[in-house]
Amino acid sequence: MPPTLHSILGGSSAERWIQCPPSAMLTAQMEDVESEFAAEGTAAHALAEWKVRKASKQCAGRRPSSDYWTDEMEETTDDYRDYIMDKVSDLKESCKDVQILVEQHLDFSRYVPQGYGTADCILISDKHLFVIDFKYGRGVQVDATENSQMKVYAIGALEIFDCLYEIEDITMVIFQPRLHHIDEWTVSKDDLISWAENTLKPRAELAFKGEGEFKAGAWCRFCKARETCRARAEYFLELARLEFTKPALLSNEELSEVMLKADELSKWVSDVMAYATAAAIEEGRHFAGFKVVEGRSNRRFSDEKKVEEAALAAGYSDIYNKTLINLTAFEKLMGKDEFQDVLGSLVIKPKGKLTLVPESDKRPEVIISNVNDEFCD
Repeated sequence: MPPTLHSILGGSSAERWIQCPPSAMLTAQMEDVESEFAAEGTAAHALAEWKVRKASKQCAGRRPSSDYWTDEMEETTDDYRDYIMDKVSDLKESCKDVQILVEQHLDFSRYVPQGYGTADCILISDKHLFVIDFKYGRGVQVDATENSQMKVYAIGALEIFDCLYEIEDITMVIFQPRLHHIDEWTVSKDDLISWAENTLKPRAELAFKGEGEFKAGAWCRFCKARETCRARAEYFLELARLEFTKPALLSNEELSEVMLKADELSKWVSDVMAYATAAAIEEGRHFAGFKVVEGRSNRRFSDEKKVEEAALAAGYSDIYNKTLINLTAFEKLMGKDEFQDVLGSLVIKPKGKLTLVPESDKRPEVIISNVNDEFCD
């Protein structure tokens, strides 16, 4: 089962306390409230763990059960198991004795005070180490490249296995099935240890002492202090100097600054509103210019079965809607091969609408010709 204890400087929050060291001790004093999404993720991890253990002929125990179980959870945990077993099969072509470690406890306290965590899955093949993380969430796509959590777990894995194997490279994998996203990133052992010595260790020491400077950024998203953090507020209020300036009058640098902060700004505003709303409703706090009202409500039937029976008894028969199931549902219904044979020729994929995104986006850039150049040609 996934662990319920968490280190103050845990791997899952590493990006935040590396970037913003004092946030670790600040949030350690705040109450943990498990969201529905977190509880759902815990249930998915437990099922995924059981399936991998069973497939790899390890002691699996009884199949876990949960109120969060759905067909989607069944399918995505199957995909996770199949990915790992396929990876093991590939590795066995060059290494007969591939080690599969599930929910492996890791200790990285050499670099992080009281630092420990649990890796979802570790594969060891001769000189290569794989650290695999199962992400059930679909709200935010997570990448493996330079992922602080994955690097911390990789360091923890090296602490255990480096003396047993001649490890040269480590591949970190993010498996996020609900977004159809699998991302792999490989780094040499020497480069990883250099990062741990020169970046991880000094930042962790600051964080453990509650020292360093507060710094806002994308890592604030899951911080427990995000609604009331002054550093985060100041980070966004820097944009106030551009308020009411027409976009056409802004420089390219100013436009870039606004766009880079826009997504996080909208999340911050949502966080502030959610915090204030809860405080007003649950604690009776009053905020100048705001009041608590009853929201709009839509009519609905209390019992659709009785509605159906009553309408039919009254002589109304045209009460059903029939629509064609979508493409994904057809593919699941028929299976991929049959779907391709029967409907493949009817499937089209139009070009996506052009959009402006940060340079970190992995999609290839589309080169746009200058309109004036087109006319000159």
